[in-house]
Amino acid sequence: MDIISRIGEIFSDSAHLKLECMDSLSAPIARAAELMVESLKAEGKIMACGNGGSAADAQHFSAELLNRFEKERPGLAGLALTTDSSTLTSIGNDYHFDLIYSKQVRALGRPPDVLLAISTSGNSKNIIAAIHAAHESSLPVVALTGRGGGEIAALLKEKDVEICVPSQSTARIQEVHLLTLHCLCDAIDCLLLGVD
Repeated sequence: MDIISRIGEIFSDSAHLKLECMDSLSAPIARAAELMVESLKAEGKIMACGNGGSAADAQHFSAELLNRFEKERPGLAGLALTTDSSTLTSIGNDYHFDLIYSKQVRALGRPPDVLLAISTSGNSKNIIAAIHAAHESSLPVVALTGRGGGEIAALLKEKDVEICVPSQSTARIQEVHLLTLHCLCDAIDCLLLGVD
């Protein structure tokens, strides 16, 4: 096995997918940033959730809002629903793992908040339940998905935004999701602070 060549193929595949997505995802990323800025300006917050690597992405995005991205600015209201182990385990134990995010959305979400729902497959049951909870609370959803959007694509409403990566590979989808989150952070800063 030529591991150097394999690594090169992974770099190449990742770069090609990102370039392939640039035209198709730029408009929904811009719409998502505008939706989030509307929420933040109205003293709302962005609640983010996902599983596994997508949970890490939710926490990464929340940290970039709360602290800063690349420009100095006051903290912005971001909340990762993935981080409170006592809440997650009590809901999972007393009810079901599928409800770990939806119960938080119902308890903490109020208009003009936005839910950022991340699922590479588009079929994560607890993310689907969180989207239902957001809709019940009149909150718009920004969904980061892959593989055609899965069940999540069919749930989204007119005010929601889907950013769907056209790939079947979880790793490649997550790589584009991370780039998307950085684009969102940059766009939010530009819309709030102007472009340097």
